[in-house]
Amino acid sequence: MKNIIRKIVYIIAPPIIYLIMRFIWFSSKKRFNFITPITNHQHICVCWHNELLMSPQAYRSIHKKQPSFAIISQHFDGNIIAKVLSYLNINSLRGSTSRGASSVLRQSFRAVKDGQEILITPDGPRGPKYSMSDGAIGLALRSKKPIFIINYKVNKFWKLRSWDSFIIPKPFSKIEFYIQSISIDGLELEEAKKILKIKMLEYSES
Repeated sequence: MKNIIRKIVYIIAPPIIYLIMRFIWFSSKKRFNFITPITNHQHICVCWHNELLMSPQAYRSIHKKQPSFAIISQHFDGNIIAKVLSYLNINSLRGSTSRGASSVLRQSFRAVKDGQEILITPDGPRGPKYSMSDGAIGLALRSKKPIFIINYKVNKFWKLRSWDSFIIPKPFSKIEFYIQSISIDGLELEEAKKILKIKMLEYSES
């Protein structure tokens, strides 16, 4: 019975979530603030888990045709997220820091070598909130690619009582996106993690 319910949820939930996402997107007033110049070079892209509703749409509006993969957990909710992202032409690599980590990082590096961009939530899929896993940093250091950071602030929103305090902008709100690119080439892993966390927290909803 549980499997049947999950199959039904998997069929019904993604298109509903996608329609809600797009309604919020198109009904809201959006402004993009480019903190640093953004080049057409290939990036490793990051956003916080609680900003996952709008950040992929912002990414796709900037990189309209860039072949992309997102690293998505192997949990059931990851199935939902992967399906929703597919509507934005963002493919998925399944795994996380806890499940399938080494495999998904190998796949990610191959994808980067093939010209794909990789999207990662450093604190996903289970937190703690605003924690910094090794995945994005390790991939950027190994591939020598800059990191593309997407944050946003919104004037009207709901905040869920989840581990990440997930943010859902209200329709017809004002959303300020903050986009920046940083290079961590040559840094040690822990130093790079500290720098990236500071940069990602500068323009995040607390």
